[in-house]
Amino acid sequence: MPIEHILEKGIIKIRKNKYIKILKIIPINFNLKTQLEKEVILNSYKIFLKTCSFDMQILIQSKKEDLSQHIKNIQNNSEKEKNKIIKKYAEKYIDFIKEKNNKNKSSSKNIYLIIKNNSENLEENIIQDLNEKYFKIKECLSRCGNIVLECNKEETKSILFSFFNLKKFFDS
Repeated sequence: MPIEHILEKGIIKIRKNKYIKILKIIPINFNLKTQLEKEVILNSYKIFLKTCSFDMQILIQSKKEDLSQHIKNIQNNSEKEKNKIIKKYAEKYIDFIKEKNNKNKSSSKNIYLIIKNNSENLEENIIQDLNEKYFKIKECLSRCGNIVLECNKEETKSILFSFFNLKKFFDS
């Protein structure tokens, strides 16, 4: 993907008059909702899909979590603890984390929505169009309980780096 320029607010100029905008989605935990809440969320999502009649792409990026620092912090605090019962619980908690991580291979997920504009308009009109699409998406997905964020220039660079350098990103 030849990137010509990264503008503010997650807008990327790919080629002549081709632009994309990257949005970060912070999802709800659907499994924790009641049946009625789930129905409302699904209906809101249907409205979102019908309302947004433009090209978009959903990207989900998983990254293996490194829990060693978390475990090290617990061990350090445990060593300072004088109460033997609390120390014992800390040790059990560390064993629990290690066991869970070995079984499930803990990972975090980042969800991105990419919208594009391929028109022959002026750059300022294209940017305005992408921003209008962002506000439409934000409004619709907010009804579902999700948070939609614009990415700034640095976040956009980081996202692009992670997608184009997957091996480096996951090995770290």
